[in-house]
Amino acid sequence: MKVKWKRPFWRSDDGTILAEALLVIPVVTIFAVGILEFGNVFWQRQLLEVGVRDAARYWSRCNPVFATCSLATARNIAIYGNPEGTGELRVPNWEGSGAITILPSVQVTSPSAGDTVVVTGTMTYSPSPIFGFLQIGNISISYTHQERYYGW
Repeated sequence: MKVKWKRPFWRSDDGTILAEALLVIPVVTIFAVGILEFGNVFWQRQLLEVGVRDAARYWSRCNPVFATCSLATARNIAIYGNPEGTGELRVPNWEGSGAITILPSVQVTSPSAGDTVVVTGTMTYSPSPIFGFLQIGNISISYTHQERYYGW
């Protein structure tokens, strides 16, 4: 026994676009949000790298004979982008005592050929609420830069 009322539904494609859209839109939305979130992670890592390199460059060129250099100034350059430590953070959530490590922590008075400055910056990336919905926790980002000591 054939059911005649099913026949028009099988032959009609009026709802095809709606059905396909209902399947595709959530997948494309999640994919787009993922691309934006990972782009933000990489952008913040790039800003972290720039800050760490700036601090290493400053500290590797400090010579106490010619100028007064301080670790606070190097940290301010890394974290805020200026020696005064004013304005917005270079990278959101990048602050605190463990945010940046500078070695050696004292100025070199008479450098030798092998003296280097090593600066390490670490931060915790806090995901957006949409990214947090996927049950992905905080991401720890760190970067280390080594530069030869030049002095002035």
